[in-house]
Amino acid sequence: MSASFHEVRFPLRLSLSVSGGPVRRTDIVSLSNGRENRNQRWRNSRRSYDAGSALRSVADLYELMAFFEARGGQLHGFRFRDPVDFKSCGPLADPGPTDQRIGGGDGATAAFQLIKSYGDVAASFVRTIEKPVAGSVRVSVDGIEVPETDFSVDTTTGILVFAPGAEPVPGAEIFAGFLFDVPVRFDIDRIDINMKAFNAGSVPSVPLTEIMP
Repeated sequence: MSASFHEVRFPLRLSLSVSGGPVRRTDIVSLSNGRENRNQRWRNSRRSYDAGSALRSVADLYELMAFFEARGGQLHGFRFRDPVDFKSCGPLADPGPTDQRIGGGDGATAAFQLIKSYGDVAASFVRTIEKPVAGSVRVSVDGIEVPETDFSVDTTTGILVFAPGAEPVPGAEIFAGFLFDVPVRFDIDRIDINMKAFNAGSVPSVPLTEIMP
């Protein structure tokens, strides 16, 4: 993540009503025989949101504007909590130490990147988690939860490091559970406000886009 990132979170009260989710880019070419070729343009999905849908009052609008000004529009990135996908597990469960496999031990490696896997029997997708929530990470090695004193987590990169002497032994399975935020930025440098329209129920579009690793 670049230096132009502020480790602050978009107002949580507003993020709960934001619309949006993962976006992919696929090229589709229709052939003369009626079939089609499909090509994946992006290797990974990219989250996209609209914060305008969260605005319900003038107070909400002011809070959004203040946050926008503090970020310099598109200049600085920030943390955002996806209203649905912000845990290592499903949205209705609590993160546990065996949620996501993040690697295997070799007796020497101490650093592991937090990830989240999505998939079924046909395919899977592994997502890098760079912005875990401080104090939320739980870790297990071969099914046994590791004390917090035996590891540390960089909440700006999502890299977990085992303490000296606590490195997982060869063949050990390492899992983790956590809460996390999405690194995003505003996708506009201007917010258009029409109070007459706003009072009539029309809100400005305030797009947010994920900053890719």
